[in-house]
Amino acid sequence: MSAPGSLHCAGVAVRAVVFDFDGTLAVPTLDFGVMRRAVAEAMRTHLEPPQRPSPPDLPVMDLPAMDLPAMEWIGHVTALLELHGRRADAAALHADAHAAIRRVEVEAAARGSLFPFTRPMLAALAAMGVPVAIVTRNCPEAVRAVFPDVDALCPCLLTRDDVPSVKPDPDHLLRALGVLGRAPGEALMVGDHPMDIVTGHRAGTLTAGVASGESPARALRDAGAHVVAADCRELMAGLGLAGAGLAGTGLAGAEPDGRE
Repeated sequence: MSAPGSLHCAGVAVRAVVFDFDGTLAVPTLDFGVMRRAVAEAMRTHLEPPQRPSPPDLPVMDLPAMDLPAMEWIGHVTALLELHGRRADAAALHADAHAAIRRVEVEAAARGSLFPFTRPMLAALAAMGVPVAIVTRNCPEAVRAVFPDVDALCPCLLTRDDVPSVKPDPDHLLRALGVLGRAPGEALMVGDHPMDIVTGHRAGTLTAGVASGESPARALRDAGAHVVAADCRELMAGLGLAGAGLAGTGLAGAEPDGRE
């Protein structure tokens, strides 16, 4: 049982919370199929064979790498072009493909909104003295379109434009904790995707999964989340956050470390 005025997860006092954005604090509107098609189209021109014969091991769309997330896919194909001496094509492909991602993100953000509990929850955490951050692979334009007052409620927002490496690289999360002045062992990473859980484990934080995005609760448990809830409202109420209409919802169905 959490002490009044404090958050506890897996028996540890939580002194900072770092949130993912899409699917965690905001209603997910990104269609990743649309994004991948846009990326593929942007890359296609730069992957046409040059006038000289292409090396036989540089397939036009490098189909095995299509299982990677979009940004990692772009990086993989860019590296292949550089490996075969096509540096100009690699730079152009990288720029055009990332511009395609940004267009899809901004278009999706125009249809987006925060979950109704997001602002009251962040305000309640601030009132409790628990600093928060947002770490996201999304672009800043998309985040701010959905959450224009983010700076008033969140002292640290780190989008992909703000860091050299994005999650699941733990540096993304560790930089946020550095801004908040908190150690990994006293922080909680919250997200709706197994990638968020993996990022937290790599950084050494507690982890919580919320099934309010694209991933089911089982996938979050399998990734090793210390606790899983339906959404952040349920999660925070179960961890001890009172006020803002959050108390009393419980943490129904949540299982520490995926165990009964």
